[in-house]
Amino acid sequence: MLSSPAKGEAPIALYIHWPFCVSRCPYCDFNAHVREQIDQDRWRAALLADLAHEAALTPGRQVGSVFFGGGTPSLMPPATVAALLDAAASHWGFGPDVEITLEANPSSVEAARFADLAAAGVNRVSLGLQSLEDTALRFLGRAHGAAEGLAALDLAQSVFGRVSFDLIYALPDQTLAAWQAQLARALSFGTEHLSLYQLTIEPGTRFATEAAQGRLHVPDGDTAADLFEATRALTAAAGLPAYETSNHARPGAESRHNLSYWRYGDYLGIGPGAHGRRGSLATVRHRKPENWLAAVDRNGHGLQEEQPLDGHARATEALVMGLRLREGVDLARVAALAGGTAPVDLRAITRLEKLGLITLEDGRLTVTEAGALLLDAILPEVAMSQSPLPLAGGVGGGAVPLSP
Repeated sequence: MLSSPAKGEAPIALYIHWPFCVSRCPYCDFNAHVREQIDQDRWRAALLADLAHEAALTPGRQVGSVFFGGGTPSLMPPATVAALLDAAASHWGFGPDVEITLEANPSSVEAARFADLAAAGVNRVSLGLQSLEDTALRFLGRAHGAAEGLAALDLAQSVFGRVSFDLIYALPDQTLAAWQAQLARALSFGTEHLSLYQLTIEPGTRFATEAAQGRLHVPDGDTAADLFEATRALTAAAGLPAYETSNHARPGAESRHNLSYWRYGDYLGIGPGAHGRRGSLATVRHRKPENWLAAVDRNGHGLQEEQPLDGHARATEALVMGLRLREGVDLARVAALAGGTAPVDLRAITRLEKLGLITLEDGRLTVTEAGALLLDAILPEVAMSQSPLPLAGGVGGGAVPLSP
């Protein structure tokens, strides 16, 4: 049954975190954990309780998208996925075109569950191919090979209505020609959406240790910039232009769930380490799986904190997130969140416009194609933030000075 959202309120996005993986990838800093045994009944009950808690705080809303992330949510029993979706539909009601995405690894064991996951209600899968080459997959610590990944992609495209897959580039010693050839091959598969990320060395990962020891070298800024520009050009020519810093899609095939983040809509996060935002409250769940379970047993939910966001913080977040998008951000909405005036540096905007890095037309601020390469440097120039801004990530040349 579909319920009507509260008057004037847009549908909310629901994120469900499954924290478990078969093994830990050396580049990953996500909230992912390896456990020999998982009490599936206990986990299902705890996730349902966490879900019910958020539902009680958001009555009258409607869910426009659901995203199962991780970890490796394709390791979830399909019955658990079905139970969570049934509960979400009962608590909130789904919109008529609800998008339900599940992240999946392309191992044959997980691919065998695709039909059951589709029957549970999943209508979009995001497949972690990461590379089409065996050598790169071994370097990245992936448990699948290239042939196994492509077989999973074929199966996914036959089972799910919508499919996306991830690739990581800017690997050590990767040449521009090699990446162009791999990307051209990826584009030939006819997938509607690609997420293309440059390899970044995240603190606390095995790759960070190897880099500190001088055993791992990623491409320099100029090479990374060349790879980024080639990526944008090839995907645009193939009809999948970048609609966000690292995401490319055919028009109409954009991830509606992720757009709700970048457009600064409300989203609810349940499960270990999940973040959410209910209006002016930022929510954070306990990160460690055992701590989250204990909190659910104790309190009926896994919340660790709820932090009020003032107008300036909300406006700045909306600005930073919106500038990741090709469509840019409406400064009138940013100003409304701030309570009157958008927290932007107009002198910096004027200067950056003259450099061809941003445009301001009819109240909409947009980063240009040339500016996309320098997004990490543009954000602190434009936003009048009271705290350090998150970087866009995945683009080369973030430290390039903007002054002529």
